[in-house]
Amino acid sequence: MQYTPAEQPATPIGATGATSFLTKQRKLIIVGIVLLAAFGYFGFTAFQAATSFYLTVDELVAQGPAAGESVKVKGALVEGSFDRASTENTIATFQLHENGAQIDATYDGVLPDLFFNPHSEIVLEGTYEPGGVFMTDRVFVKCASKYQSLEGEAPYEYEDSYATTADPA
Repeated sequence: MQYTPAEQPATPIGATGATSFLTKQRKLIIVGIVLLAAFGYFGFTAFQAATSFYLTVDELVAQGPAAGESVKVKGALVEGSFDRASTENTIATFQLHENGAQIDATYDGVLPDLFFNPHSEIVLEGTYEPGGVFMTDRVFVKCASKYQSLEGEAPYEYEDSYATTADPA
C-alpha cells in the first residue's frame, strides 16, 4: 500500500536519522562561550579593582564630602600640622595640601617611614566627612621612580662605618 505524503504515519525523530538541535559540537560551543564570558567578566572586575584612581586635594575640596563613599586623595603634608595627642596614642591629625587647597585628616595607626619627608607624595584612602575632615583608613607614600637632589642641594653624604682601617693580613 502506498501513502501520499499527507497520509504517511508519524515516525519518531531519531528513527528517521534527523538530529536534535543540541549536537555535541553545539554543546561544546555554548560551553566555550559561557566560559569565555565568565573569564572576561572576572578579568574585567579584577582589573577595575587593581587600578587605583585618586583625587588631588583641590579636586576633593571642589567635589565636597560624599556620604560614606571611600575615596583616595593625594597631596603633601603641611609642615608643622602633624599632631599626636600622646606618645601612647596612635591617633594622629594632620593636614594635606595641593594646588592651594588644604584638608584636615585623621588616622589611627602606624605611619609609613617616608611620611614626614617633604618631597613625599602622600595618598590617603578613606572617607571625606561632612565636617570637612578626611577619616583615613590607609596611608601610602608614593616614592619617586628616580631620586635626584634639588638644585643647590648637596647630595647625601654618609660615613663609611663598615670600612676597616686595619690591614687584614
